[in-house]
Amino acid sequence: MSITALRSVEFGVADMERSIAFYEATWALVPLGRYDHAVYLRASGPEHHVVVLRPSDVPRLIRANFAAPDRTAVDALYERIAKAGGKPLAQPALVDEPGGGYGFSFLDAEGREFRVLSDVEQHSDAQPLPDRPYKLSHLVINGADTDRSTAFFREALGFRLRDQTARMDFLGCNADHHSVAITRMGNVSLNHVAFEVPNLDSLMRASARVRRNGTPIEWGVGRHGPGNNIFAYFLDPNELAIEYTAEIQQVDDATYRPGKPSDWQPPVPGNPDYWGFAELPTRRFEQATSGQAAAAAHA
Repeated sequence: MSITALRSVEFGVADMERSIAFYEATWALVPLGRYDHAVYLRASGPEHHVVVLRPSDVPRLIRANFAAPDRTAVDALYERIAKAGGKPLAQPALVDEPGGGYGFSFLDAEGREFRVLSDVEQHSDAQPLPDRPYKLSHLVINGADTDRSTAFFREALGFRLRDQTARMDFLGCNADHHSVAITRMGNVSLNHVAFEVPNLDSLMRASARVRRNGTPIEWGVGRHGPGNNIFAYFLDPNELAIEYTAEIQQVDDATYRPGKPSDWQPPVPGNPDYWGFAELPTRRFEQATSGQAAAAAHA
């Protein structure tokens, strides 16, 4: 019994109206309405929603939501999480919010909040569109004790270690190379959230729309080593790092050999883009993904 996908993320934002406008007009998600002061937005895929925006004095990742196959799996995960060093915040129950479902929230080994859900409503009109996100691809979080966090995700949630670099561990829960990655940044914070688009052409079209709407690219377009996915990174109005990605590697755990740090050497020394095309990440992007901006906001 293990996690099968990353469903959605919940962001706390200081300016709700500006954030809603960005995620609708610029990032091309579709608002589903308000519920209890929050706004729910869907991608073009079947998942009921992929982003929830909630008012917050400090921009932050409030919670990420994972998928489980059924209620039996949810109940089994509830039992395993406490044994692996996590902290369930409530017992599994029906969820009274858009999309519904059955699940529970918990804190992981480093105090981040997540939720496991099954039986969430799905959209019947799902289809890949040429310049819109189709689903959430992955969540990258910064770790103070990355080894401990990686062990928790594997033991409690059933993630598989796909690759390790000097900078992070990549963890998968389905055929996608990774749905979660945990950095060795030395603090507990959000690094970035990635949204999958159908292909390279879609990524270029979507990135062009973001730039036309006044949001500069912070890193990309390029291709990663682990996962082999194409990337383009931006910052939303809250200085939260978000990514368009495509062509993520599909993995068969029966035959895949996880890479070690020594296996990942980019073709151009000092440039982590494996095409060697993209300029280095901007200083603004590095600050946002390192947790420095979040630490300053809390100071």
